[in-house]
Amino acid sequence: MSTRVLGLVRASHPEPAAAVTVVAALLAAGAGHSAAGVAAVALTVLASQLAVGWSNDLIDAERDAAVGRTDKPVTTGAVSRPALARAVVVAVVATPLLALAGGSAAAACATLGLVSALLYNRPLKSTAVSVLPYAVSFGALPAFVVLALPGSPAPPAWLVAAAALLGAGAHFANVLPDLADDARTGVRGLPHRLGPAGSRLAAAGLLLAATVALVFGPPGPPSWAGLSAVAAAVAVPALGWYAGRAAAGRSASAFRAVLVVALIDVLLLVTSGRVV
Repeated sequence: MSTRVLGLVRASHPEPAAAVTVVAALLAAGAGHSAAGVAAVALTVLASQLAVGWSNDLIDAERDAAVGRTDKPVTTGAVSRPALARAVVVAVVATPLLALAGGSAAAACATLGLVSALLYNRPLKSTAVSVLPYAVSFGALPAFVVLALPGSPAPPAWLVAAAALLGAGAHFANVLPDLADDARTGVRGLPHRLGPAGSRLAAAGLLLAATVALVFGPPGPPSWAGLSAVAAAVAVPALGWYAGRAAAGRSASAFRAVLVVALIDVLLLVTSGRVV
């Protein structure tokens, strides 16, 4: 049982799942949610992230076995495909039910983000529009957080746009370590068509655009903290990709750089009180 539980945790893509959940909780706190509201947002986002991570490993099980991915619990037998399929169903059903705590509009937005992410796993991952689900799902996250507030206020356009840009940048950075393995198994998403150099440039430009939208989108002049965040959006990805080149084998440094930029952006929003 403990082996299966550990396998399910590893198959959930725990690092990005935890990071996105923490970001959502921080954003909810900054938007003015009560403690119960922050908890409801965090649980909803966690369920969604589990559904996406588990379905990804379930769908990619044969591909991962073909390229020798010993870091995948399904490939090593730590968790069976039927067990993973049942976990996906539970997480998919739980997401909109948990989101209903914030109202029907918030639940619809959370469901949109989940469906978009699941469509990435199949069939959009191998198409020229593979970046679209990332943009939609990331854009839906702050929209869900704001709509879950009492009265369901409309989310600011600049906040949704910034999240969508951040998600698009995350797509290019996330795929970088797997480009060679994906090519061997026939995956041809947009990053694969652009190649490593093009994907790095796309990720860097989108991350910078996301941070600029967060700093200059709200009313009023940007703060020094905001301008510092723009500088970080330039420096952190560059350091991440340098670390990735220096590391041997598959490296997640580029994607971790995206997570760092995302956390910096959310902390900027929370401390500045400019979420809504």
